[in-house]
Amino acid sequence: MMPYATLLKHGKSMYKQLRTIITICARGGSKGVPGKNIKPLMGKPLIIHTIEQAKSLGWADRIMVSTDDEKIRTVAQDSGIEVPFLRPAELAQDDSPKLPVLINAVKTAENYWQENYDLVVDLDPTNPLRTTTDIIGVIESLIINPKALTSFSVTQAYKNPYMNMVESTAFGYVKVVKKPPWPIMRRQDAPTVYEVVASIYAIRRSILESLTYFPTKKNTFYVMPEERALDIDSEVDFEIIELLMKRKKHS
Repeated sequence: MMPYATLLKHGKSMYKQLRTIITICARGGSKGVPGKNIKPLMGKPLIIHTIEQAKSLGWADRIMVSTDDEKIRTVAQDSGIEVPFLRPAELAQDDSPKLPVLINAVKTAENYWQENYDLVVDLDPTNPLRTTTDIIGVIESLIINPKALTSFSVTQAYKNPYMNMVESTAFGYVKVVKKPPWPIMRRQDAPTVYEVVASIYAIRRSILESLTYFPTKKNTFYVMPEERALDIDSEVDFEIIELLMKRKKHS
């Protein structure tokens, strides 16, 4: 496995056979934090942090923002990202799943720019603590396994289903979510499990439109450190992440 630093150094030359589109899906509506995607964070709209990360990679063939919101569109365009079309309203609801949004974005981009892509990399704007190393890590975990179809970011789970997560039974009692493969007395003895960080996804374009759920049966993953796996769902999250970013800047 090639070190991340080497991949970052060589950039696009490592994936010269793969035409890549980076998508940033940002809906206008947000109940937890109104106007979340363009709310200022460290002096710039939240989505700009993700746009700058995508640009800093330097080798994507196309970077696009999928949005239904004119304000988000303007912010993205002012940063140098083309947003020639808006997302259909039916794909911008509170309950709109991610996969149809992603498929629509890629197909529309291919039709508009008359381009075809081999790799789709999706970056969620609510995770500004992620780094370019994390993005490369997800892509690398997919590329080095030719049978893998998708890859995504995870972090080690705080709660372990073999140890301290339970569910109700039909008789009104509770049981551990996953039956341990051996007697477990300490958390450290339980099998390691991970929680998905909805931050970075890499998908082979050839199977994108056939996906009906995510993850697939042929996934790989990249483990992000806990301190970079936080995302923004509430005003409190905004304050915490801004505090962490300020500490990092001053350190």
